[in-house]
Amino acid sequence: MAVRVRFAPSPTGALHIGGIRTALYNYLFARHHGGAFVLRIEDTDQSRHVPQAEEYIVEALRWLGLLPDEGPGFGGDCGPYRQSERKAIYHQHAQALVERGKAYYAFDTPEELEALRQREAHFSYNYQTRTRLRNSLSMKPEEVEALLRSGAPYVIRLQVMPDEEVHIQDLIRGEVVFQSSELDDKVLLKADGMPTYHLANIVDDHLMRITHVIRGEEWLSSTAHHVLLYRAFGWEPTMPQFAHLPLILRPEGQGKLSKRDGARFGIPVFPLSWKGASAEDCFLGFREAGFLPPAVLNFLALLGWHPGGEQEVFSMEEMVRLFSLEHISKGGARFDYDKARWFNQRYIMATDNATLAQYLRPLAEAKGYRADLPYLERVAALMKERVSLLPDFLEEGYYLFEPVRTYDDESIRKKWNSALQPVLEAIADRIPSVQPFDAPALEAAVKALLQEHQAKAGEVLPLLRLALVGTMKGPPVFDTAALLGPAETAERLRRGMAYFLQCQAVARDQ
Repeated sequence: MAVRVRFAPSPTGALHIGGIRTALYNYLFARHHGGAFVLRIEDTDQSRHVPQAEEYIVEALRWLGLLPDEGPGFGGDCGPYRQSERKAIYHQHAQALVERGKAYYAFDTPEELEALRQREAHFSYNYQTRTRLRNSLSMKPEEVEALLRSGAPYVIRLQVMPDEEVHIQDLIRGEVVFQSSELDDKVLLKADGMPTYHLANIVDDHLMRITHVIRGEEWLSSTAHHVLLYRAFGWEPTMPQFAHLPLILRPEGQGKLSKRDGARFGIPVFPLSWKGASAEDCFLGFREAGFLPPAVLNFLALLGWHPGGEQEVFSMEEMVRLFSLEHISKGGARFDYDKARWFNQRYIMATDNATLAQYLRPLAEAKGYRADLPYLERVAALMKERVSLLPDFLEEGYYLFEPVRTYDDESIRKKWNSALQPVLEAIADRIPSVQPFDAPALEAAVKALLQEHQAKAGEVLPLLRLALVGTMKGPPVFDTAALLGPAETAERLRRGMAYFLQCQAVARDQ
């Protein structure tokens, strides 16, 4: 049977980065086996549905290149792929379970059940309590029929029989055993006619021919009910194999990473930024923080999986070829944001300048900077080995777009010598006539002037750098000058000298 996996998020808000890792593992597994990657939107909980959330999910998958083979907007022969559009299917299957004696009608009101929970601290709707509650197992058939005809609200519950062992051979965790006597009779169909996660999940996985369910470990406890549902439907022979992924832990390694941790640690924990109704529901995304998609995928892939060896940087092709569930760890993986930045730095360095220019263009336009692609390609070439995030090109390299804002006074006091002023003035005068105006020609012209003035490069070149960019850090000084152009370079040298003299005067007066 061909491998078919699914990513089934709920559109209740921004998609957490842990959800993206689940999508990535499903995608890698499908591609490794030449199978299908299905997107299914689990939107049965209408009370928590957020209209723009589905668009966010699809946009995040598109940004990362995790394109589904089937799903809303992607086609496929197992649709519809939104659970809200499959209501009749779930109703039909729930009724079939009632007719087979595997499920039953329950007429208890929410108020009645809440009162029971108040009286009984550990109340559970199960084989011990259902006979004293208002359901089709405890009531006479004519009473049940009368209630159904009258339109009385009801739910349909799974009838869990006691004293059974439910064995699950998890592909990551090995054998897991549940005792049915400890399980409650889960609601399958709610009073509003919508299915619960448990019913919809099983029916959809069966009808969509899902062969492997790869999901977070928080769903492991629900798997016992899911296995019982497969048995109840008679689908156990085609039941998918289960693999439950380890948690992504907070940066300090304790507890599950949550959406609130992003604000607490000042780091993104979502693929894309999200703007909610309140400030507390607005979150920074990896894309907006300045990450490249392949860097995010590489970082996430190694949060729980590694094929062995020392290699850390993997292309998508390599990850697809090497991926296996056997190499996923059982323990949680710490969310190391510094490591994410390290990956991004590596990918920025490996990305061609033309591609980086495309990423930089909207950032430059937003700041009102020069944004033509040829110029941004040259900026990328100068800065790509010095930055970790895309905005760093414009923030750390702002001096490639606007005049120097501040000078490093401490370095100026160490480097400036008024005896060097004639040399700098001569360089400023000579600069406009250098042809061609590129780094090799500029270097040759400056060295010739240094020889004429019997000045040392170690004394003059640091001052050139300070005049051009305000700091001792940054790209090579002649490459920087070549990018700025003759007029701007000469102007900055003169402006810098004026500041150096001012700084010297201040130091003398102190």
